[in-house]
This record gives sequence, C-alpha cells and structure tokens, in this order.
Amino acid sequence: MEETFDFDEIIDRRGTSCEKWDKYRGRDIIPLWVADMDFRSPPAVIEALKERVSHGIFGYTHAPDTLYEAVLTALKEEYGWEVKHEWITWLPGLVTGLNVACRAVGEPGDDVITFTPVYPPFLSAPPLSGRQTVKVPLACRDGRWGLDLEALEAALTPRTKLLLLCSPHNPVGRLWNREELASLAAFAEHHDLVICSDEIHAGLVLEESQRHLPIATLAPAIDRRTITLLAPSKTFNVPGLGCSFAVISDDALRRAFRKAMGRVVPHVNLLGFTAAEAAYRHGEPWRRGLIRYLRGNRDLVARELEGMGLTVAHVEATYLSWIDVRHLGIEDPVAFFEEAGVGLSCGSDFGLPGYLRLNFGCPRPLLAEALGRMKAALNSLSV
Repeated sequence: MEETFDFDEIIDRRGTSCEKWDKYRGRDIIPLWVADMDFRSPPAVIEALKERVSHGIFGYTHAPDTLYEAVLTALKEEYGWEVKHEWITWLPGLVTGLNVACRAVGEPGDDVITFTPVYPPFLSAPPLSGRQTVKVPLACRDGRWGLDLEALEAALTPRTKLLLLCSPHNPVGRLWNREELASLAAFAEHHDLVICSDEIHAGLVLEESQRHLPIATLAPAIDRRTITLLAPSKTFNVPGLGCSFAVISDDALRRAFRKAMGRVVPHVNLLGFTAAEAAYRHGEPWRRGLIRYLRGNRDLVARELEGMGLTVAHVEATYLSWIDVRHLGIEDPVAFFEEAGVGLSCGSDFGLPGYLRLNFGCPRPLLAEALGRMKAALNSLSV
C-alpha cells in the first residue's frame, strides 16, 4: 500500500523569514507568486537533515559518492539517460548555472537567444555576462503555446552562440514533446549553437500520458552541445538549500563551464547535498502523491478562472498557471488582485505584459480561498 501524505495541511510560514510570505507581511494577502510550495518537504529529506545536523560539525563538504550514485540512478531510471560521474558539476543554484553558461560560451558582445515569456533570469543572465539577450516570442495558437522556429531563424545573427531553453517551460507550463525538441536540436546543430537547457521542473509532469524528455538524450551529437541544468529544489520543495547541478558530456564544453565558474561561484552547502541525496533516493513516493495533488489543484484553478472569463494555458508540467488578463483593461493587474487579497506574479517580469502567473503549489483550502477572492474582485468590476 502506497504511503499517503497530507498536502491539505496549512503550515504557517509567517515569522520564518519566508520570502514568499514576508512580501505581504502585515497584510491579508495570500501569496501565490514566487515558485516555492507551501508543503513540507518529503519526510525522508527532513529525517536526513536531522541526522546530519545531529553530527554537529558543519565544515567544508564535497558531494559524496553516494549522492553521485543516487543522481545517476535517478536519471537512468527516469529517462534512460546514461550519465557519467565526471559529467556532473555541482552548483549552488540553477540561476548560477544560467549565468555561468552565458560566460562559458562565446565572447563578450555575443548574442544569447531565448523564447519569451520566460523565467526572468533567462533575460538578465546574458547582459550580466556581457552578452546581448535576443528574445523570440513563443507562438500561441488556439490557447496552446509552442515554439516558433521561423521567428527563431529570423532572430539569429552571426554572433548568436547560445540558446537558453526552459524545459518544461516556466511560465506557460508546456512539456515540449519529442518532435518539438528534435526540431530545436536540428536547428542548434545546423547553426552550431550550444543549448543550455533548464530542466528544473522535469520532475513535475502533471499529464499522466506524458513524460519529460531531456533534450540531451535525443542523439549523441545533441548531447555534446548541451548543458543541462537540474536540481531537486522544485520537485521536492528544497529551494532554500541551494543544490543544483549541470550535466555536460563534452569535455571542452565542461572545461569552459568550470573555468567560467572560476573562484567566484561558491560551493554547495552540506545540507543541500544531504537533502538532494535523500530526495533522489527516497522521495519518489512523496513525489507521486504530490503530482496527484497538484493535478487536482491545476484543474481547480483552470475551472474557476475560466468561469471568471479568464484564459488559462493548460499546465502540462510545473505548478504554475499562466493567465491572460489583457481583456480586463486593468492598468496594473497585480495591484488589482493584491487589493483583493491575492499576490500574483506580473507577466512583464517574464517579458509579456498583460499576463499573470499563479503558483498553485499550496494546500487546496488556501488555493480555494484565493480563487474566491479573485472571483469577488472581478465581479466587482461589473457592478
């Protein structure tokens, strides 16, 4: 019999220096903005952390061999991906990986191309690395977001060296399929681009009939030109412990990546390593329960928001809904819903004004309350 977990439990995060909740300290606003979940991490992770803390010494720590084994086993079992120990480079966060990739590929002044809307660090990492961000809008046809390879081709310049890919995609919730990824891989190969693929939401596929496909697994030629960024942080709700990693099979590309890290990028902390190993070794029953729960939350959000006359992209992966509010004619939709008691992310931060992102990774009673507040606010517009 499979373990059960209480995802309905509302845990008070106020007073814990929580970024998500402290943004609205002293205000009656339910925060559904930044991408962390309001669930306790898997019991196995909590127990492993307690055991490590009880040792009482917190010195400099490297990734243990048992963690490598756990990661390699998880990648093989989940994706059939045969990754070697030496391909892995540990990072204190996925955003660090994006910035390092921009420094590792090409030269200052080169172009880095990416699809928008997208997670904000995709837009900031190139200029912070002395590169130019080239934005290619995703195509939205009949409410479904997709890659626009014609627009990608048109945006290409002789100085384009790196493609930043978000897979699964934050914020539109797409799980790119084999055909889409193969087309993108062929494009990168034809134009000799390195792909940096952020796959941090790979463990959060909500569609029962679909599976995440790492773009590096399509073919050896694609593997050699790909930097894949992964982490347990989103799936197992441990983002505050700062443990991510890059998988880079090509020796030269991996050397360039590590050289770009220099002595600037700090080491992963020992509790991050501890949590990651426990998550990959023992977190699967919790993850399966989480996916079922998130699927219910996703469907509740879609049903309620569509009932309010809002268009919501179907979420295939992640715990993030992307909502079109352009037709409301509200100058500042974030402020409008904050006034109603709900904190959402602004589409402008992702490169597309007129949209909002809603994080439904929270207990359902809290989510239902937030949706009720949104409905009341929209009803007030028509009074």
